[in-house]
Amino acid sequence: MSINNLTTYLNDHLAGSVMALELIKRAAKPSAGTPLARSLEQLHGEIEEDQTVVRDLLRRLDVSENPVKKAAAWIAEKAGRVKIDASDTSDALGRLEALETLKLGIVGKLALLVALEQVAAEIPALAGLDFPALQRRAQDQHDRVEVWRIEAAREALSPTADALR
Repeated sequence: MSINNLTTYLNDHLAGSVMALELIKRAAKPSAGTPLARSLEQLHGEIEEDQTVVRDLLRRLDVSENPVKKAAAWIAEKAGRVKIDASDTSDALGRLEALETLKLGIVGKLALLVALEQVAAEIPALAGLDFPALQRRAQDQHDRVEVWRIEAAREALSPTADALR
């Protein structure tokens, strides 16, 4: 077992969460005051809590966060605006693609939690984590984002969507 692999994996996921938080802020902005924006703000807070879990694990392992990976994730989110045309997430297609990206990140977080649970007995720093609760929260986040994504898909991809523009 390599502690270097574990710390790299944790730093990769921490960087991913930085990207997710930026994406959520951007997606919530054009919907300010709506139920979607409030839900995204709640999700933002939950992901910040999840970041705290990862940061705490890095501290327990006595390793630091990788600032280069976090900066790269921030830059990648900004560059992703060009691809997913989500600089205007008030557009249904931009919102759909932003929510899809967010959903994929949450699936990755769930995979992280399952992987950590598999090695928890061998790594004292993982002791005390409530993996079932963390996994349930990630699954709940995934399910909520999927509802929003489906709604955006209906709006963006429906043949009548073009007629409404």
